[in-house]
Amino acid sequence: MYLTAYHFAGDPQRILAGYETMMKDFPVESLQLHLSVVTFHGLSVFDGCPSYDEAVEFAQSDGFLKAIADAGLPSPRVEHLGEVHSSIPRVG
Repeated sequence: MYLTAYHFAGDPQRILAGYETMMKDFPVESLQLHLSVVTFHGLSVFDGCPSYDEAVEFAQSDGFLKAIADAGLPSPRVEHLGEVHSSIPRVG
């Protein structure tokens, strides 16, 4: 699995509201690994795709770019991070 970070800069509460609006249209079963982190500068979203090529294709896809615009989000700074070595989820 390949991990990409999408950094949305701006008022964190406004960005978070737009993100939540956008995510209503993404079926949960389509997500393999997905984290959103509120920062002092906005919101960073970490998203896993099966491969680097698919991550690049998704980040540039008309559907994703339209979803961002429709939710009122600014264009993110996209950072391709690399292959996921391990993941240990623990929430709560």
